[in-house]
Amino acid sequence: MAGARRNAPPREDVLAAAMDMIAARGLEKLTMAALGREVGMSSGHLLYYFRSKDELLLQTLEWSEGRLGAERGRLLTRAAPARERLDAYVDLYVPDGHRDPHWTLWLEVWNRSQSAAVDSSARERQVAIEGAWHRDLVALLAEGMSHGAFRTVDADRFAARLRALLDGFSIHVAIGLRGTDRGQILSHVREFLDESLG
Repeated sequence: MAGARRNAPPREDVLAAAMDMIAARGLEKLTMAALGREVGMSSGHLLYYFRSKDELLLQTLEWSEGRLGAERGRLLTRAAPARERLDAYVDLYVPDGHRDPHWTLWLEVWNRSQSAAVDSSARERQVAIEGAWHRDLVALLAEGMSHGAFRTVDADRFAARLRALLDGFSIHVAIGLRGTDRGQILSHVREFLDESLG
């Protein structure tokens, strides 16, 4: 087993390969055996590192969210008007289109989290991911209000409602519901923001 650990690809390479497989072939084709072939490991070794497919999916989501979090931080801290940064937040949130791999992964993790077999720590990890998006949005709204760029609202409540709106629209885009392409969704959200924040 020590030799197998020494020859194993870095964890990040395995997670990147899982994400690439989801993007190229869809989640249903992501099996431990197929991923093992992709990264040169046996499915047994993958199970040794990740314990289950649920854990692999959650770690892949955390890895993907880490990358998105860095991008979100860059977008939100740049020197630009608050509304422009809010539009960038929305743009980053909404999936690129049908079968967007990041959103496909989110949908599967949410679906699997309903199982009684999923422990509370897995749910807490999902809450932590959601919390980062929420905190960044609340901070941006508060900043925009303090500079007079946005109408005064309860930033925490508004952020919760906006994220629920974004989640609903994003699910429609990710599953390819007719009449809900990315451009239409972004237009709806920007109109909502214009009406709500002034």
